[in-house]
Amino acid sequence: MEILKQQVDRGLSENEISQQLSSEDRRQNPPQTDTLRDDAPTDSQRYCNLNFPDIHAALRELTATVTEQKANIRDLEMRLRDAEKTAEQQTVILEELNKKNDEISNLTQSQVEELRKENRDREIAFSAALLESGGGDIGPFTTEITLTYRKVFTNIGNAYNPITGIFTAPLKGVYKFSFSVYGNGNPTYPSTAFIVKNGEKMVVTHGFQDQFVVNSSNGVVLILEVGDVVYVRLWSGRRIFDNQHNHNTFSGYLLFPLREQELCRM
Repeated sequence: MEILKQQVDRGLSENEISQQLSSEDRRQNPPQTDTLRDDAPTDSQRYCNLNFPDIHAALRELTATVTEQKANIRDLEMRLRDAEKTAEQQTVILEELNKKNDEISNLTQSQVEELRKENRDREIAFSAALLESGGGDIGPFTTEITLTYRKVFTNIGNAYNPITGIFTAPLKGVYKFSFSVYGNGNPTYPSTAFIVKNGEKMVVTHGFQDQFVVNSSNGVVLILEVGDVVYVRLWSGRRIFDNQHNHNTFSGYLLFPLREQELCRM
């Protein structure tokens, strides 16, 4: 303004002053250059161009994640139920196995006891000699006599009676019997005896010569029913000799028991 004052004082015209003022004003207030153009972005466009996330996409992603987690949880629950079910099944199976083991154990014990009993029933054997002590001749007699073998070596099952000389079968089965005779040689009295089953003569053993001694033996396998009897008889008019050496013996034992069907096949 000082300049303008000086210029007025020097006598500038009004037009010159106006031009100068206009020029000064243009220098101090230059024209605006950021006027709106057709291609300039608006405030709304500039806001939309900012890098904000898409909330709908985020929600979709979150929903998918939640759905996936729910599926995982359901799978875990099913697996847990299956595991519990499997554990229950294993418990049931284990109980069944223990029960079966107990049954097998009881059955085995029962079978063992039955086999023991059966074996005890099968333990049938005896062997005996004529004289318990001393020595001498037995016979001759005018009739057949049953020999009583009094010196018992073995009598398992107590099926042989040393008082009567008779073996009684306690079990149906196949039995083996053997016997021997011994005597002094004599032209008149041979040494002859035979095995009898239920009164029926089975096999004979015989020895005869004029001097020295005679001996003979024989044996037989018999099928016996329970209660059948077997014994040895001395032939009438015959003579045998025995002493502490036990020359005359009678023995027998069960080979194996028989069932009805096995007996029928024979």
